[in-house]
Amino acid sequence: MKLIRFGKQGEEKPGILLSNDEKIDVSSFVSDYDEKFFGSGGLISLKDWLSENEASAPRLDDNVRIGSPIARPSKIICIGLNFKDHAAESGLGTVPQEPLIFGKATSAICGPYDNIIIPRGSEQTDWEVELGVVIGKKTSYVDQDQALEHVGGYVLHNDVSERAFQKDRGGQWIKGKSADTFAPMGPFMATPDEIDNISDMRMWLNVNGENMQDGNTSNLIFSVDHVVSYLSQFMTLLPGDFISTGTPAGVGMGMNPEKYLKPGDVVELGIDGLGSSKQTVVAYEE
Repeated sequence: MKLIRFGKQGEEKPGILLSNDEKIDVSSFVSDYDEKFFGSGGLISLKDWLSENEASAPRLDDNVRIGSPIARPSKIICIGLNFKDHAAESGLGTVPQEPLIFGKATSAICGPYDNIIIPRGSEQTDWEVELGVVIGKKTSYVDQDQALEHVGGYVLHNDVSERAFQKDRGGQWIKGKSADTFAPMGPFMATPDEIDNISDMRMWLNVNGENMQDGNTSNLIFSVDHVVSYLSQFMTLLPGDFISTGTPAGVGMGMNPEKYLKPGDVVELGIDGLGSSKQTVVAYEE
């Protein structure tokens, strides 16, 4: 299944993107795609419901706003420097021996076609195409060979980052990752059965039509199953929690000279099997 959420920001309802690209409203059966939904076997129940109600479910207008495919999770955990080429270009250190983890505020979440707002005082707002992983059930101390059984789905994510806030304001990365609109997610969450091979998915990002990033999940230093297992040794992962697994080379910080987003820029990105998204960059307004 491909899960979507639609409607005004802050008032999104759950839906499904069908194989024929029609969008249906499932809010009569599901209240939201949140911790309760994932933790109570909601994906299985929804699949059963869909098999009986797909034909009669309300269709959505093509122009409806699409929000993040998951409701605000208990936490967003990001993996830093998880591609060798990005680790090299970043200047932030050598290839890590263990996953480098940091947080991102859940208030940064927005829809896949919403604007990116440059924060007040920012001069180094950057882009990062990333594979997002949604936890499907409570996970603690899981072995790597069982880790993927705890994944509920996968999502395209733009891990927007303010580099000066990240590097120069005390060395705490979360400050450069958490501004409003810095986590465009979607357009949909694909359940694992929708993905042929999570370890072989092309990922790309363009700015104003120019290709900046072109990578593949096969080049992750720490694979999805490794990351889920690793994180579960340090914290309980709750249903609906979101893990962003890292970005390939091609970010603005890695260019010579460095290049950052400015108002009017258009960012487009995608991952095989997870669709594409598009954001326009706007200035912060008081």
